[in-house]
Amino acid sequence: MGNNTKIDFIYLSEQDMIRAGVTDMAACVDTMEEVFHLLHIGDYRMAGPNNDSHGAMIMFPEESPFSTMPKPTADRRMMAMPAYLGGSFCTSGVKWYGSNIANREKGLPRSILMFTLTDPDTAAPLAYMSANLLSAYRTGAVPGVGARHLARKDSRVIGLLGPGVMGRTSVAAFMAVCPEIDTIKIKGRSEKNINGFIEWVKEHYPQVTNLQVVDSEEAVVRDADIVTYCASGEVGNPDLYPMVKREWVKPGAFLAMPAPCNFDAGMEAPDIRKVLDDTGLYEAWYEEVPKPAHNVIPLVGVKFMDMLHAGTLEASALEDLGAIVSGDSPGRQSDEEIIMMSVGGMPVEDVAWATVVYRKAVEQGIGVKLNLWDEPALK
Repeated sequence: MGNNTKIDFIYLSEQDMIRAGVTDMAACVDTMEEVFHLLHIGDYRMAGPNNDSHGAMIMFPEESPFSTMPKPTADRRMMAMPAYLGGSFCTSGVKWYGSNIANREKGLPRSILMFTLTDPDTAAPLAYMSANLLSAYRTGAVPGVGARHLARKDSRVIGLLGPGVMGRTSVAAFMAVCPEIDTIKIKGRSEKNINGFIEWVKEHYPQVTNLQVVDSEEAVVRDADIVTYCASGEVGNPDLYPMVKREWVKPGAFLAMPAPCNFDAGMEAPDIRKVLDDTGLYEAWYEEVPKPAHNVIPLVGVKFMDMLHAGTLEASALEDLGAIVSGDSPGRQSDEEIIMMSVGGMPVEDVAWATVVYRKAVEQGIGVKLNLWDEPALK
């Protein structure tokens, strides 16, 4: 019997992705929870020698003899993020991540992303899809997974720095797992962004009856049950990153940080629980970048790694979200403990959510069918 060499795949535009459920945050949180279990048991692979690399980034020099070469402007990223994920997914893929804050001057999003989902056996494409919403929702869902296990069940107040895309999806995830939330404190850079966020909350979450615009990081953090910093910005000097001070943080608070952040000596104390979304990711990052690593990657988890290697933090003080999700480490143990979780983002998350959305698209006949070949010209 001859082999069938024909390969078709589907293209999913952003509107196709929406129709196939990419914005279903409750389902995305559940999917990410499964991802963290698979990370914990090892049924995955990412790039790099330890299989935990965030991806491969193109670096541009400050000065180049080539006038057409891109400049290393703020948040300039061009990177490939490949991964394989087992479990119920058993798929592989790669996200192409392009980012530049200057895009906003052109009326474009800061990031423009695409994802290729592939068969892990043949590497044949299954789908080529718009990935801005895919990436935004899987990123926001991870703080939701953390909140499900680490926030107080009676959490009512969110403190949000950065009411942009990441801020919205993080809030959506918190709303999915903490149904008693009725208050959000917001600090943003512009009145337009703040007002847009407020209108979005009123439309989607009418149970939030108290929306407060505040003017400082301290006001964001004080009296908040859940704190999240989601503002992008310049990287290089941690003294300029948004700050968290221990004296601001209420007993029992859960802090989920997917964006630049620094913290004071009080937050370094042993009684502050410190959680990484995936320990291997931070170990890979630490090996890949100049030191101190927090100057290069502005996440709190990377500062944890700097502290670990400086001898000011014991390895045993770092907890892993996958172990917590899998029941091998404890979730929240008291109403008083303060927990800070670093959210780094991983391509396995893209693979998982892309697989779920792809399968729904196929079931519902969504997308444009494309042909790679009936028979390859080269064998």
